[in-house]
Amino acid sequence: MAKNKDIKSLFYITHINNIKSILQHGILSHAAVEERQIDFTPIYDAEIVSHRRDKSMPNGQSLWDFANLYFQPRNPMLYRVISEKDKRNIAIISVRPELLKQSNCFVSTGNAASSPSDILPAKDGLTTIFEMWEIIQSEWWNLNDGSKRKIMAECLVPDQIPPNLIQAIYVTNHDIAEQLRTELTPTKIPIIPEPHMFFQPIWQSRLTPTLSLIEGDMFFSNMQTLTISVNIVGVMGKGLASRAKYQFPDVYVIYQDVCRNENLQMGKPYLYKREAFFDEQLADDPASLSNLNSSKWFLLFATKRSWREKSNLMGIEHGLRWIQDNYHTEGIKSLAVPALGCGLGGLDWREVGPLMYQFLATLSIPVAIYLPREQKIPNELLARNFLLK
Repeated sequence: MAKNKDIKSLFYITHINNIKSILQHGILSHAAVEERQIDFTPIYDAEIVSHRRDKSMPNGQSLWDFANLYFQPRNPMLYRVISEKDKRNIAIISVRPELLKQSNCFVSTGNAASSPSDILPAKDGLTTIFEMWEIIQSEWWNLNDGSKRKIMAECLVPDQIPPNLIQAIYVTNHDIAEQLRTELTPTKIPIIPEPHMFFQPIWQSRLTPTLSLIEGDMFFSNMQTLTISVNIVGVMGKGLASRAKYQFPDVYVIYQDVCRNENLQMGKPYLYKREAFFDEQLADDPASLSNLNSSKWFLLFATKRSWREKSNLMGIEHGLRWIQDNYHTEGIKSLAVPALGCGLGGLDWREVGPLMYQFLATLSIPVAIYLPREQKIPNELLARNFLLK
């Protein structure tokens, strides 16, 4: 179970246009913004936010009277916001967690406007928060198991969060950070570029006009098709396969079926043309989104026969040749691929990298190779002249 000391910050999502006002007035409740007639740039859908007017708090006030902070800002609400808005205009404000000691502060055990969420005095609410701390600190969520709601647990503060409790401002990249530092001079509050927090790659390098290397979370890639390294016996035990199993349960069902029917083989990946919209799984209140993200497809790519074995380089080569020969006729428009067999698969990037480049650089569609998160690959092994070997 987590302890109090694990809560180092609480977080507020806003438009960068609002930061000057926030540093002057603090983070205000919706009611306080209206009462003071504060000019602001909204980032939330007005209809969704308006539901908070009708939600009653335990003390009889409306949720509209409370400023809200998240325990985890990388959540379905942020995903929705950057799906609708230019992510370069979004900032996340970090607030010191001492607010949780206030007697008039509340905690919701999920999205506060959602019916299944309890809203409790902070001391009682934190007990539940600590029990589900693993969910709140997760990098992903699932619609079916409640984690999509729970990861949006909130700290609710009446009227105003004073500006002296702001400890940092996070933005998507260095250029935005520098721009904001200039606009906010002479503020001493750190302005930190943190792309991963905004579902962006930590690092990327373009090798060819169509092929890139990326360090980041492949499951938030904007590519149409995501490649999942698997075995052919139907076990998704670790790594990307395990992530797919829990985040997209239907992918696991399909995977077991194709293994049972022997439609997935070494050298012959299986393409699952999933029809459900990606945003239905990931975005807060997706039904009201004007443009849902296209359906994500999943390419189940066997790198080994059994989960007990090391990945097979020859099998990977045959699978890459299948992609090269079939991507166009199968309708694959863009492709994200992990470093096949590296990481938990036990293969060396020195062998796998040039092999992947050999086949994937020939495709006429955008392709992103996602580097293994289990190890750091030296920069010299990521250079185009090495991968051309």
